[in-house]
Amino acid sequence: MVWVVPKPSPIPLLYGRTMTKRECWTRYAAICGCLLLTLVCVGPVRGQDSERKILKKVEAQYPSILKRRGIGGTVRLKVIIHADGSVKDVEVLGGNPALADAADKAVRQWKFAPGGESTITVAVTFDPNS
Repeated sequence: MVWVVPKPSPIPLLYGRTMTKRECWTRYAAICGCLLLTLVCVGPVRGQDSERKILKKVEAQYPSILKRRGIGGTVRLKVIIHADGSVKDVEVLGGNPALADAADKAVRQWKFAPGGESTITVAVTFDPNS
């Protein structure tokens, strides 16, 4: 029995030049490595100010029916803060919709230290066992 190994098929490039699959994969790996290195070396861009001090924090009202049924969880909110420290807008990023309304109402009453307009992410946790 004779085994026939197929010759690698060339991949056409511009200007009539061709490159083997091995050369193609080598370049692909080099490009991916460079991209990965670039992403690792460049630090994350800070679009949010997590250093903003909370001056007045209103606790969220846990809906009594959800607490009795043992329904809890964490609601993540994006909070946009005015320069004077008042809350400009709140957007729900995730969590139970029934709990999100209570968290939204509470966070809208918070007051922060004055500074430039900024955006932070807040997590409000509802624990039925507390």
